[in-house]
Amino acid sequence: MTTLSTHVLDTMHGCPAAGVKLRLEDNSGAVLFLGETNTDGRCPGLIEAVPELASGRYALVFAVADYFRGMGVTLAELPFLDEVRIAFGMADEGHYHVPLLVSPFAYSTYRGS
Repeated sequence: MTTLSTHVLDTMHGCPAAGVKLRLEDNSGAVLFLGETNTDGRCPGLIEAVPELASGRYALVFAVADYFRGMGVTLAELPFLDEVRIAFGMADEGHYHVPLLVSPFAYSTYRGS
């Protein structure tokens, strides 16, 4: 069994990013899940809605410009980062945690635990 979770941290404000809309896509671009982060920057609905995933390629797509605008950050009409797309592969069974650390002009990710 392979499971997936995510966590979004707002590095501009130094806090969890609550209210970030996100989606999980399979390799063909089909949407498997639509959700939003909670007050802790996590999305427990993801693991509830998609409790098991097969090995393969997936993408998590985060609507970061909408989030920062909602936080009162002034962004250009064409923001530097509108959506952050993290494409990743899941080859082994187990748990995959894909965190996103984000500001209006930079982001980082890694395989968490």
